[in-house]
Amino acid sequence: MDKIVVEGGNRLVGEIPISGAKNAALPLLAAALLPSGASTYHNVPGLEDVVTMGKLLRKLGWAVEAGASRHSITIAPPTNAKKIKLEAPYDLVKTMRASFLVLGPLVARYGKARVSQPGGCAIGARPIDQHLKGLQAMGAKVTLDHGYVEVECKKLRGATIVLDMPTVTGCENLMMAAVLAKGRTVIENAAREPEVEELALVLNKMGAKVSGAGTANITIEGVDDLQPIEHAIMPDRIEAGTFAVAAAMTRGDVLLAGARPEHLEAVIAKLRSAGVQVVAEAGGIRVRGTGELKAVDIVTQPHPGFPTDMQAQFMVLACAAPGQSVIQENIFENRYMHVPELMRMGADITISGRAAIVRGGKQLTGTSVMATDLRASASLVIAGLVAKDKTEVLRVYHLDRGYEAIEKKLRAVGAKIKRGKQ
Repeated sequence: MDKIVVEGGNRLVGEIPISGAKNAALPLLAAALLPSGASTYHNVPGLEDVVTMGKLLRKLGWAVEAGASRHSITIAPPTNAKKIKLEAPYDLVKTMRASFLVLGPLVARYGKARVSQPGGCAIGARPIDQHLKGLQAMGAKVTLDHGYVEVECKKLRGATIVLDMPTVTGCENLMMAAVLAKGRTVIENAAREPEVEELALVLNKMGAKVSGAGTANITIEGVDDLQPIEHAIMPDRIEAGTFAVAAAMTRGDVLLAGARPEHLEAVIAKLRSAGVQVVAEAGGIRVRGTGELKAVDIVTQPHPGFPTDMQAQFMVLACAAPGQSVIQENIFENRYMHVPELMRMGADITISGRAAIVRGGKQLTGTSVMATDLRASASLVIAGLVAKDKTEVLRVYHLDRGYEAIEKKLRAVGAKIKRGKQ
């Protein structure tokens, strides 16, 4: 098992290329189940979650081949329909919640699917009831059997679906189910994340009729079939935000190449409130840590609010800022597992329900810390960049699910960081 070792104190200066977005890539790979031919994606991030999705698509019968470049993938349906399997097994789905995204496309195109109930990071309850509620509204029969979800419907029909909360994967699953349904589907209280807009863009390139993505109401007019496409995946806003915090904390000067400021408005606003200089440039976003950080309060909300996936990273920033910061986690009830590890490094944090009170300005000290989930892992690496002495981040397989070669990217801009074996 790998670990990452960081020696703090170095200022980050230079350019970091931002990889394709994990949370866009996974639904787009699932969407390749919908058309009758081979689709090619570019700017695909080299992540464990992408590898897992590729394994799942192959298990279903599709060919998944690397393209001419390292970040291109072509996904083609089997030439023999008898090779199609409509079951996503537990051994794959348990490792990554996004595997559940194959449910909508399979039911839409083939009329049935059997998918294991999902797993993933242990950051809190992420139920699938909204996915199933929407499919039932579209005429599907849903059965839960020994840890599997079985869904069957000869032909889905359009419906008005009111989501209880703006779930991203639920919205994406229902969008992919609705594109081949008969009639019009309206998803109300829809997720508004840029990754949902990206999926709508790709579905429309395939020939779907999706409108309203990025707003609270998405309308889908069903079509008879879809065509394969070629598409370059958008940059990862959470990776960009993570490196922005790292640059700010080390008082660095870093260009986040390819990052889109319109995807990071809430994060940029909080960085500026914390005294960080953030400027949009032609090649991306430049982040400069020009002086002492300021305490800043955070409340996580669905997009366009402050993203829960940036909460752990901003908590580390709050640890470095003199004064008191209050962080309120409203999305997941178990997303403070990084707090005990930060406290082992000398952070002063008190948890009260869903709020974390951070009294910052103290020098963090390097030690061995345990990564508990994807974004917590990133926060511990950032803490190590500013801690005194050496920090060992253990169980970094979580990191590899969402950050492509994070140690190489940081080392290229001046960090003293390496990967080793535990």
